[in-house]
Amino acid sequence: MAKIPLGNIREAAQRDCIEALIVEFITTFLFVFAGVGSAMAVDSLSGSSLEGLVVVALAHALVVAVMISAGRISGGHLNPAVTLGLLVGGHITVFRSILYWIDQLLAASAACILLYYLTGGLSVPAITLASGVGYLQGVTWEVVLTFSLLFTVYGTIVDPKKGSIDGLGPTLTGLVVGANILAGGAFSGAAMNPARAFGPALVSGDWTDHWVYWVGPLIGGGLAGFIYENFFIHRTHIAIPSEEPY
Repeated sequence: MAKIPLGNIREAAQRDCIEALIVEFITTFLFVFAGVGSAMAVDSLSGSSLEGLVVVALAHALVVAVMISAGRISGGHLNPAVTLGLLVGGHITVFRSILYWIDQLLAASAACILLYYLTGGLSVPAITLASGVGYLQGVTWEVVLTFSLLFTVYGTIVDPKKGSIDGLGPTLTGLVVGANILAGGAFSGAAMNPARAFGPALVSGDWTDHWVYWVGPLIGGGLAGFIYENFFIHRTHIAIPSEEPY
């Protein structure tokens, strides 16, 4: 079973931690800016719901792939659920995880505030459950979708035995995010990311169903990280945090 390193407050003063937090803020900001911006663009333009779903899925797939690649210094988590999934696998300390979560929420909020300003006060769409989708169904959707996201992260980026897919992890992770939005976007909203849900909720003031986008993704992400790390990765040593949490 992977050992979870606690870390300590001294990490906050370390150069590598400071650099990682800056990069994580930038990449999460740009991810949310493009993701939420695409949803706002769809809302402001005429078109079918299917077309809008495809556009949003494509935008998220592309920006996730690019930001993970660009976020090499921080690991390009972009997502508290990803950070939790890596934490339970022993790839990042508890203390640094908390710093990442705060960083991600601030970045998502800043991106949505800027979008609200740049669009002249257009509504920033909060993620909510579709009509007819209950809480249990919504949480289950988010658990499954986030589990698939973290399972992909582990299988294509974290696992040292990546083989022929080495280097393709960010692209493949972006693709699974896009596929998950196509599958679940019309039902749960397919957030898979508490920060992605938090920013729009804060700016719009709409906290409807918001807890679903914390409970589901954190369960799914943590479960995937625990299962993959402890059952599928075989190491000769215990994983310890490095400059790149991945």
